[in-house]
Amino acid sequence: MPESAERLGARDGASVRENVAMPEASLPAWLQPLAELASSVHAEQLAPRFPHPPADARPAAVLICFADGPKGPELLLTERAATLRNHAGQISFPGGASDPGDADAAATALREAHEEVGLEPSEVTVFGTLPTLWLPPSNFAVSPVLGYWRTPRPLEPRSVAEVGRVLHHPIHELVDPDNRFSVVHPSGWTGPAFEVGTEVPLWGFTAGVISRLFEQVGWARPWDDTETRPLPGAS
Repeated sequence: MPESAERLGARDGASVRENVAMPEASLPAWLQPLAELASSVHAEQLAPRFPHPPADARPAAVLICFADGPKGPELLLTERAATLRNHAGQISFPGGASDPGDADAAATALREAHEEVGLEPSEVTVFGTLPTLWLPPSNFAVSPVLGYWRTPRPLEPRSVAEVGRVLHHPIHELVDPDNRFSVVHPSGWTGPAFEVGTEVPLWGFTAGVISRLFEQVGWARPWDDTETRPLPGAS
């Protein structure tokens, strides 16, 4: 296991901040492998079942936003509002459908993050865009945008109709095997999931991207993918 993965997986939550000063726009050393991977990873490696969107898919983008938090490297996630008709309580990346005025996927992801949780686009260094992936239930062509939040601070939902809670989740907890399992949907679909301290676990598209991305970059730790749990509240 690479040193970076070992440090990210440390159970004591020790920070992996580098002790070297670097320009504000640069990335910390622990994110460099991810920046390098962004230019070479293929859609099939992130979404083997539905890697390529059809021509009529609607463009969308999500922000996969990393930061150096108080417990070490962390990932910004949102818990969808409990009042939503679809995907209530589900954990996801900030993001949504593209607007005609958005210059590109990064503009969409940053705009949506600002609208949902108040993250200022000027605070984020975008360092890559992953291959566009298909989300069949909504027919979205989703472009995952990689960002580094240079000066993290606590955020609160800005769009309470959409977001119930903002999660600044430590990466060492995501890669902890004790927090990993497979979730089973009533349809029979089975996929990776993460325990993140919420009523509904992190599952579905977001969990799949995180799981496969962490595997590709070498951050993942061995976990028991035969442990299955039913999806709470699904019918």
